Amino acid sequence: MGLTKSEKFGRRENALATLAKALGHPARIAILQYLARQQSCVCGDIVDELPLSQSTVSQHLKELKNANLIKGTVDGPSVCYCIDAETWKQAQKSFADLFELFNEDLSRC
Repeated sequence: MGLTKSEKFGRRENALATLAKALGHPARIAILQYLARQQSCVCGDIVDELPLSQSTVSQHLKELKNANLIKGTVDGPSVCYCIDAETWKQAQKSFADLFELFNEDLSRC
């Protein structure tokens, strides 16, 4: 991350950028939509829902987990994933705060 100079920005900006990056792929959006509807599931269930290989789905799950948007618990040979409610609520607030900054009435573009 040296080229992005992320250390020159605050914690909130970096946290929001991490979330945005994790949301920056349609497969990850599809995974989150699926998990939101199902409440939790096993990785194989997600693979059955998406037009992607198991290894590709696992890589996307890893990115979502690294951003703390999901969490997983080991249940024997499989991992059960669900949305991390605390991070989900914070993400909702962070994006809402960002979008609320814009005041169309003051825009001069």
